[in-house]
Amino acid sequence: MVKAAVSQPQANWSQLNHQYLMAAIAQVAAYLQPEPNPITAPPPIQPMAAIDQLCRLFGLSSFERSILLLCAGLELQGNLATLIAAATGQTQAGSPTFGLALNRLPQGHWSAFTAESPLRRWQLIELGGAPTLIHSPLRINERILHFLLGDSQLDPQLVGIVSVVSTASSLVLPPSQQQLIDEIISLIRQAETPPIIQLCGYDSASKRAIAAAVCAQLGSSLLNLTADIVPTDLQQLYLIQTLWEREAILQGSLLLLDCDGAPDLAEGGSPPPQLSAISRVMETCNQPLFVFSRDRRAVRQRLVFSFEVTQPTATEQRQIWLQTLAPAVEASDGVIATYIDKLVSHFSLSPLAIQTVCTQALTGQDEADPHLLPERLWRACLSHSRPRLEELAQPIRTQVTWADLVLPEKEKVILQTISSQVRQRARVYEQWGFANKGQRGLGISALFAGASGTGKTLAAEVLANELHLDLYRIDLSSVVSKYIGETEKNLRRIFDAAEMGGAILLFDEADALFGKRSEVKDSHDRYANMEVAYLLQRMEAYRGLAILTTNLKSSLDQAFLRRLRFVVQFPFPDATQRAEIWQRVFPKNTPTENLSYSKLAKLNVPGGNIRNIALNAAFIAADAGEPVQMQHIFQSAQSEYIKLERPLTEAEVKGWA
Repeated sequence: MVKAAVSQPQANWSQLNHQYLMAAIAQVAAYLQPEPNPITAPPPIQPMAAIDQLCRLFGLSSFERSILLLCAGLELQGNLATLIAAATGQTQAGSPTFGLALNRLPQGHWSAFTAESPLRRWQLIELGGAPTLIHSPLRINERILHFLLGDSQLDPQLVGIVSVVSTASSLVLPPSQQQLIDEIISLIRQAETPPIIQLCGYDSASKRAIAAAVCAQLGSSLLNLTADIVPTDLQQLYLIQTLWEREAILQGSLLLLDCDGAPDLAEGGSPPPQLSAISRVMETCNQPLFVFSRDRRAVRQRLVFSFEVTQPTATEQRQIWLQTLAPAVEASDGVIATYIDKLVSHFSLSPLAIQTVCTQALTGQDEADPHLLPERLWRACLSHSRPRLEELAQPIRTQVTWADLVLPEKEKVILQTISSQVRQRARVYEQWGFANKGQRGLGISALFAGASGTGKTLAAEVLANELHLDLYRIDLSSVVSKYIGETEKNLRRIFDAAEMGGAILLFDEADALFGKRSEVKDSHDRYANMEVAYLLQRMEAYRGLAILTTNLKSSLDQAFLRRLRFVVQFPFPDATQRAEIWQRVFPKNTPTENLSYSKLAKLNVPGGNIRNIALNAAFIAADAGEPVQMQHIFQSAQSEYIKLERPLTEAEVKGWA
């Protein structure tokens, strides 16, 4: 790869280059005189003049160089048009043509005019309309003219389509990613043909940082083309790709095709036009090319090196945190260093994300009190990890505590055990070495089983509030797809987005996927079992807490239940528990009068329905301008029972309604 000389810093190069260019144009113009009198070529300059650099980059012959100079002279010398007209026998100022070049310029050859010649292949010149090719007027391309004058700005036709990725960064990458950078550089330098470097994974920021670091060490820039704006029209696609590759040659750049947002190809489906265009670019690009993609994309005719870009290890992340927060760590007497272990336990962030979080947390931070920093860091981590997951799942914001949850003591103990394992996983897995025994089974997974309204979602909310983590609800019935392979893709997107934030994932309606394993009679049964296996695999590897809920535990396959770490049964509340729920259901600010919780407990409904009855009764009382009383609850209970399609029995209301 050759770096363009025009980008090299030299105070007087621009002036010398202009003088050299004008002398070279004059040398070519001399051949158009009625009596040609060849002029001696100007002496070369250092660094190399732009016209000579261009000839070397595109392999132009002496004749092709003269054609280019002739077209450039038409733009830069006013009298050259008159000279061209005289040479072609025209009465008005004219443009150069292939015919003029063949007749007047030395070392002429017809191959300079073919479609695959450098002048036309790379669109260094443009052809005007004419009945014959040899009489077509020629014009130098605007970007090429700017290049000859020493201007290295992006081609105007690529503005808004291609962007220049900054390769200057103060970001310190961890050793695992630096090792990957060194390997990529070695491959690029040793490859006999331009390779494709495919960086796979969900962390776009790390992939971009790796590609930028490779370019920085090679002394190159990076030109990015986003896949979602790749044209599907073949003629337009060819134009954009040609200009993109030409720009890479002019600037000594590597190319980046960012496919992170591109759609995947469903199994058995035909590729949509966008994917066909992406494949065409990858197959035909003749320059070293980075490709960003969630998964590996098949390429048949190119040399492809694929790498999976993962997050830094926990040890590397901890070191990045310590380096980024070094002043605060030193000033906090170990408080911040200890808290970093908690951050690494719950959040898996890229180096750029860690730097961003630290900048956000330190903005406005009172340096006199570093003990306020941990809470700011935690909030910044949550804020940073939310956007990707909120596109895929429903966030649940809550302030409920253990006091709001009415359950038998046995079930509460299991929930508290789940909470303690989430809190202590860093110590057990990392410090005590359990993670070194293998990653399988390190995820904390639980099944919450029970009838609707018995507190399954409320328990998840309590855990999220207790652990200061975000809670996201995923409806498995909407994730499961009839199309083969789509369910796994939907689940993968959810888990990949959740990995960085350590969120609690609540998969509702688990029986939609976890029914009793069916006998494999056809391909659909086989793929259904594969979907279940994939979900369990991701739950076992997920660094956060994943919860499944079901109303029908009996419908689940026992083999699946054995792979879950916790199973919590949420029983239907008895009268004593219902009375306790009624006592806690009304907020402190709600005015109540003469409520008998023992009588209300006769309503044979679980906690979820109790909350609905209490809330509707509050609206009825508020509309009447009264505190909540038994008659308001009776009226609300009637509506709730109609919704449940159940009769409100005399035993349930006897003595109070």
